[in-house]
Amino acid sequence: MKLAVIGFGNAGGKIADRIVEYEGETGRSLCRFSAVVNTASVDLEKITHIPRQNRVLIGQTDERSKGHGAGADPELGSELTRQDRPELARFLDSVPLHDIDAFLVIGGLGGGTGSGGGPVLAEILADRYDEPVYGLGILPSRDEGGRASLNAARSVQSYTEETDGLIVFDNNAWKDGGDTIEDGYERTNYEIAKRVVTLLGAGEYDGTTVSENAMDSSDINRTLAVGGVSSIAFAETDVDQSTRRQQGLLSRVRSGGSSDGDDVDAATKVHSLVRRAVQSRLTCPAQVHSTERALVVVSGPPTELAQKGLVRARQWLEGEIGSVEVLAGDDPRPGSDVLSATVLLSNVTDVPRIDRLQEQAVDAQSNIEQQAAGRQDEISELITDDEDRLDPI
Repeated sequence: MKLAVIGFGNAGGKIADRIVEYEGETGRSLCRFSAVVNTASVDLEKITHIPRQNRVLIGQTDERSKGHGAGADPELGSELTRQDRPELARFLDSVPLHDIDAFLVIGGLGGGTGSGGGPVLAEILADRYDEPVYGLGILPSRDEGGRASLNAARSVQSYTEETDGLIVFDNNAWKDGGDTIEDGYERTNYEIAKRVVTLLGAGEYDGTTVSENAMDSSDINRTLAVGGVSSIAFAETDVDQSTRRQQGLLSRVRSGGSSDGDDVDAATKVHSLVRRAVQSRLTCPAQVHSTERALVVVSGPPTELAQKGLVRARQWLEGEIGSVEVLAGDDPRPGSDVLSATVLLSNVTDVPRIDRLQEQAVDAQSNIEQQAAGRQDEISELITDDEDRLDPI
């Protein structure tokens, strides 16, 4: 799939930047256009891999922001984006529409700019272009507080309404107690980039071996087209170097390819890896049986990509989600030292984390309203005398 990737806000910008970096490190061909949009000029300076001319500052003429951010206020983030819609529209004219299959808007959902402005950008893109617009939303961890939970719960609704499908990554599920805050974000951004690039980059010819069971953008679009919230499963295993050399030699000297025993071993390995991916940590934990559609990409050295294993994995996953809407393909990477399985679970409807997030958000909103209601009385009591004999100047 060929993408126009746009990071919105601080978290979204860093992740978009990491996706471009990871794409280059792995020799993939995915991003035909990349950009970041922010209300804080300082955050744009942290971007290193997206071209400077594609770093867009909005809200700099608004007295509430002046280029210093939205202050974790999604209403302000949304308003600043709408105000600068003409400037954004002119910038988007530089997107090579002839060379992309979809847009991907990335935003952190707990702050102000990404949570409020990202859905507005998605709305602008959907109004202007025919290409699908997908979202990648990052849920805050619980220790980021009630305000972040409230912002995220509201933003999930906005992103799902304005995009053709929202892929969710839950920071709370990936938090490691031993990480510093900075190291934690670096690690999770890498994990996000690895999954997004491996999944969405499948099927694009970049000089590598042509896939036997090709996965292309139409397959990804079909899977995500049902909308709602999606999660990504991933697992990988190292490839034994001696096995790779032996299989490579056999493939050159035998017209019939590997032996039956090799085929069985490779098929079992692929099938087991897909099962391990689905049964391990998802980008956002969800009940797999609530999935509407799924897509499987197995990536690695061509000698490891057993078609029988893919068939068995697809059949197993159909049983797990109770649907025949499962697509599966391979992604040959001759220079790779690992075999990986990436599974897109689309329109999952049983997501405990989002349910809990909504509960936290309702509590947070109730507390904010109660505090606001009593605050004016407390201020009045503070600044006036008991018998109300003093008048203000």
